Amino acid sequence: MIDLTIYDPAMCCPTGICGANIDQKIVDFAADLDWLKSLGVGVKRINLSQEPALFAENPLVKTVLESSGVDGLPAIIAGDVLASSGVFPDRATLAEMAGLTAAQIAEGARAVTKSAGCCGDDTAREETPPSGGCCGGETETESEAHGCC
Repeated sequence: MIDLTIYDPAMCCPTGICGANIDQKIVDFAADLDWLKSLGVGVKRINLSQEPALFAENPLVKTVLESSGVDGLPAIIAGDVLASSGVFPDRATLAEMAGLTAAQIAEGARAVTKSAGCCGDDTAREETPPSGGCCGGETETESEAHGCC
């Protein structure tokens, strides 16, 4: 397996899943990264608004920024290779970047069917979501729409 480092655009929090106007592709991307982690892939996210110096220190990311500006983010480094820039890839693409085998992907798919949203197994779900919703700052209805408790 290959570790992935994601150089995210400036977001209000490390995952971008906060506030009332959450972009579904960012929610899906965060879930896909969690899925990769559950399969043993090393995943590190670096947010431009929180760690800008790290963007300048990486020559691959620096080149992306020089050629495309912030439109080139997120930049995804797989091992020491620029694997993607300017898009939030889907799960299959991320799995390919991480070098997962078909068997590992199948096992990950089986594990996903056993859970429900960010709270895990349906039997463990709370009747009332934590204050602000588990997706952060959302109403209960919006949290449920995102598969949260």
